[in-house]
Amino acid sequence: MYKKEKELLEVKGQQARKESLWISILQVFPTFLIAGLGMVGAGLVLNKVQRWEVFTEVKEIMIMVPPLIGLKGNLEMTLAARLSTAANIGHMDRRKEAISLIFGNLILVQCQGIVVGFLASLVGMVMGWAPVGKLDYDQGLLMSAAAVVTASLASFALGSIMIIVIVIARQLNVNPDNVATPIAASLGDVTTLGLLAWIADILYRHLQEGLFTSHIIIGGYFLILPMFLYLAWNNKHTMEVLQTGWTPVVMAMLISTGGGAILDKAVEHFSGITVFAPVMNGAGGNLVAIQASRMTTYLHAATNSLQGTFPSGEEKVCVLPCTVICGGFNKCSAADRPAPHSRFSRILLVLLLPGQIIFVYCICMLRGSISVSPMFLFSYCVASLLQVFILLYLCQILVYWMWSRGSDPDNAAIPYLTAIGDLLGTGFLTIAFIFLHLLHDDTLIALEQEHGNSTLVELAQISNQTTIITTLGPL
Repeated sequence: MYKKEKELLEVKGQQARKESLWISILQVFPTFLIAGLGMVGAGLVLNKVQRWEVFTEVKEIMIMVPPLIGLKGNLEMTLAARLSTAANIGHMDRRKEAISLIFGNLILVQCQGIVVGFLASLVGMVMGWAPVGKLDYDQGLLMSAAAVVTASLASFALGSIMIIVIVIARQLNVNPDNVATPIAASLGDVTTLGLLAWIADILYRHLQEGLFTSHIIIGGYFLILPMFLYLAWNNKHTMEVLQTGWTPVVMAMLISTGGGAILDKAVEHFSGITVFAPVMNGAGGNLVAIQASRMTTYLHAATNSLQGTFPSGEEKVCVLPCTVICGGFNKCSAADRPAPHSRFSRILLVLLLPGQIIFVYCICMLRGSISVSPMFLFSYCVASLLQVFILLYLCQILVYWMWSRGSDPDNAAIPYLTAIGDLLGTGFLTIAFIFLHLLHDDTLIALEQEHGNSTLVELAQISNQTTIITTLGPL
């Protein structure tokens, strides 16, 4: 049996290395576009629901949005990466083992979703109430119940979809690493935001009617949580993740909260940034998740899943940034050092630009046919390129470092990378908007006019009046 599995792993490794350029592009780019359009929809949903009564009266719910959306990277995309690797190395070819693997992972994401959702609500309360000395028991229960139900339902729905996608991809001889994580991302944002808004609105109306729905929900979930933990603990496929997978999930949630803090400050000056933030953050997170999943599959196949060992010549964990992108070229990296992931990194960067351009035009058209200025497009694309380049570099170091320490990157790398992507994406996007504001960019002004931000509009009017006066000169 061991000899048979070893031969299977070697065959899978050879197939992964022989994957052609055009096959990679044809598998990645369509799913990347679908994921991006899903995130465009998420931005539009967020822009609409932020005016609902529950969001205006319980403003701390908005603080929970980044950590809950981050569950897509923490749970669903990590699940997709684990199952993709399992499928690629043959662990899902046997029916009995596949059922055990699928059932265990669905139970595991329920455990993680319930706990992380509750922690996200606590973080929202602390960040929203601590500065003003506020404490509201009923609103706190509403936030906790909404976060826990949202995380639980979204995890189950998206996890089930991921399993179906990976099984179909295997049947069609498509690499699940290339399609599973982007599809998880495309559905994750819209599903999570829609569920959060719907559930919070229902719980808020029940709170006004004096019902104890939030109390019942929280009590019920914490009664069934021990049963979920027991089932995950007794499943051989999830026991290790249940022991070691909490740190990356919780840390990623805290990092994502940092991105939310930046966004919260940026919205005070640039209200139009809320529509672009999900796309900026999600696109980078999607691409680096694909790379992390492929790298982990490669290491499993090349070393027969012997964690801590590396293919010949790839023992070095820390490499120069240029090696990650330009590896394989003699002028950019050592000729004797293999760079098996550099080629695909270049593919991802090339696919990023047309994808982001399409997303920007879609957003501007859906927001009232706003024209896109060349400077706006240039600034946005530069911010996106910087974000993805840094993420790909961190991906190379993080995946190989985790592997060197005997840890499976599928369980921990993606949460960190997507959370850092949220932080970098929000930061770079804010800097780009500041730069465009200094240049009085027409697209930025049009976005603020639509969102009712009078400050930038008045500045633009003053600038136009100054230009007219200067042109006419003294009468």
